[in-house]
Amino acid sequence: MLAEEAKEAKKKSEEEEAAAKERAAQRQLLAIEELVQSERNYLRLLQVSTVTIRSNLQKLQPPPANLDSMFLYIEDVIGVSTRLLSLLDQKQIQPGDPLYLETLCDSFLSLSSDIEAAYNEYLANYNNVTEVENSYKQKEALWNEIVRVIKTSAPEVNATSLSFFLVMPVQRIARYPLLLQTIQKHTDSAHPAYALLEQTAHTSIALNCRINEYKRFREVADKYKKTETLTIKDKINRLNTHSIAKKTARLSQHIKHETGITPKLVDEEFDALEGFFYVLEHGILELLENVETYLHHLQGFLACKTEEFDLDMDGEKAPICYKEITTALRQWILPTFEKRMRMLIHKPLCALRDLLVGPRNLIRKRLDKLLDYEVICDKSSLTYEEQAVANTYRTMNTLLLNELPQFNGLALQMIWSMLGTFSCLHKDLASDMEQLFQSFAQQLPHSALDPSAFWRWAESAVLEGAKKLETLCRSVEDTLNAPVVQPLSPSSQHRLKQLTDKHGSGKIYQVIGAVVGSRDLDLNLAKGELVAVISEADTRGDKRRWLVDTGGRRGYAPSSKLLRYHQPAEDPPPSPHLTLPEGVTGIRRHSYTPEGRPLTVMSQPCFQVFAAYDFKARGNHEVSVQAGEPVRVLERHDKRGNPEWSLVEARGGHRGYVPSNYLTIMPLGTGPPGTFKPYC
Repeated sequence: MLAEEAKEAKKKSEEEEAAAKERAAQRQLLAIEELVQSERNYLRLLQVSTVTIRSNLQKLQPPPANLDSMFLYIEDVIGVSTRLLSLLDQKQIQPGDPLYLETLCDSFLSLSSDIEAAYNEYLANYNNVTEVENSYKQKEALWNEIVRVIKTSAPEVNATSLSFFLVMPVQRIARYPLLLQTIQKHTDSAHPAYALLEQTAHTSIALNCRINEYKRFREVADKYKKTETLTIKDKINRLNTHSIAKKTARLSQHIKHETGITPKLVDEEFDALEGFFYVLEHGILELLENVETYLHHLQGFLACKTEEFDLDMDGEKAPICYKEITTALRQWILPTFEKRMRMLIHKPLCALRDLLVGPRNLIRKRLDKLLDYEVICDKSSLTYEEQAVANTYRTMNTLLLNELPQFNGLALQMIWSMLGTFSCLHKDLASDMEQLFQSFAQQLPHSALDPSAFWRWAESAVLEGAKKLETLCRSVEDTLNAPVVQPLSPSSQHRLKQLTDKHGSGKIYQVIGAVVGSRDLDLNLAKGELVAVISEADTRGDKRRWLVDTGGRRGYAPSSKLLRYHQPAEDPPPSPHLTLPEGVTGIRRHSYTPEGRPLTVMSQPCFQVFAAYDFKARGNHEVSVQAGEPVRVLERHDKRGNPEWSLVEARGGHRGYVPSNYLTIMPLGTGPPGTFKPYC
């Protein structure tokens, strides 16, 4: 009987053990099916939100602002989930097969790095998702429209917000360890895939820890890399007991470092990275400034459209070729080159410059946190706040040590790439210009010369042009530096008499250069204007500003622009303005072109215009004449209609302006019309 009872107990135990194994196998199968099926449902809902709902929201007029920023990195999450399921489907085995668990673990382990990379960025950006959705909720009409689109796009889900879908990756990555541990709990330790399953579960836990740590690093980086523009009022409002104490402690620690009282914590690895970053920053800003200057000069060159000017050389091949070449350069070749420069060089450089702000702010904040950390690092026990300070410094330091080398490397790579692009753009420009000039080469002069002779001719032509330009510049300079002391116009003579009677001849000065007032009581004076000096200093005793009287206004003028006026020894007596007798007309000219017709006399007697006094020209726009010299009057006023100056033609065909009161009219005799000769 005892043997039978023992036998029955053993049999019962075996049956219970078999039933337990069967139940464990069923639970294992259910857990595996739950992981796979939930992954399929998760992927389907992500695709619905990304494809259907997103496309329908973009059709709204206007579409919601920052909509694309809510779906950043979700394609990467969908990608790794799709690859995980495809690896399982490729084996063509069912969850009940003993090899299925091994396949599941192998697939997860092979994609673990990709899963971590995809979820790292998505979870770090998830705070932005909630901020954008909250901004939608503040606009009632827009939010009602978004809810309507969500319900019509996915009626089977009964969702009422975008976060219903977009929070799924945040929840999914945390469920992987729970699902894998459930499978492990119901898997016999003797199972062939048990060790692999245990490794997979530990990997999923470590993966979650690293993702959380990365998210924490990104939150610290986002917090401290922002640049705030605060007014003085905002800064004062932020001051409190805690902030004042913290800044005082930092200043004290900094002074201790500078005076050598306490040693500074040195991190050679970080110092090297920081130094290289600042070198890159300087290079990027310098390169951007050079490119902007280059584009500015290129725009100035394009703005000077010389081909549109009439060169008055019709029928000659060289000017026609020049116009066609410059037209092609300014309308097609150079604008295309400028557009490519802005797109391929300037725009990426501006984007790279903007990216420098974040690392620069983090490096500066890291220095502040280092000072805080040095104050507490020697303490044996830390308070909660001090522990938070230490953790913040360590986080920022680790973040910079991990990511600053990557940033420096990518920035350097971009600089080299843009320099290469810059070189290629100039090669393309040279090729286009060479092709353009070759099409006109045969029509241009000296095209038949051999290269050495052509370059000799080009060098001589450039030198000759430089000499002509130098002569022109010297002529302009002589005109600008013409002597101030010249015979005065009647209005200037009247002003001179008025100022002399009031202040005396010793106080009369003449302006030797245009004066533009920049301060209170300053005067605007033209070159050659007469003034009387009242005081050789201003109210503050500054002898560089003199108080002057212009005959109507009083104010200050720089003493460096004033020269004592010396009246000519022989001041010519006033003569009447030039008035031709009735019936006599002159030729009206507005330029100094050599063309002209003789003065037409419509009636008798004939008159001749003479210079009554000597006049010395002060520039190319005037002409020198001597007393008694006959002249031909072309205009009885200047281009502004001022009758105090007359345009005349003197001996030798020289034309220019002389004061009208220097001219006089004398009768020569009588004769038939057309026989009068102005001068020999």
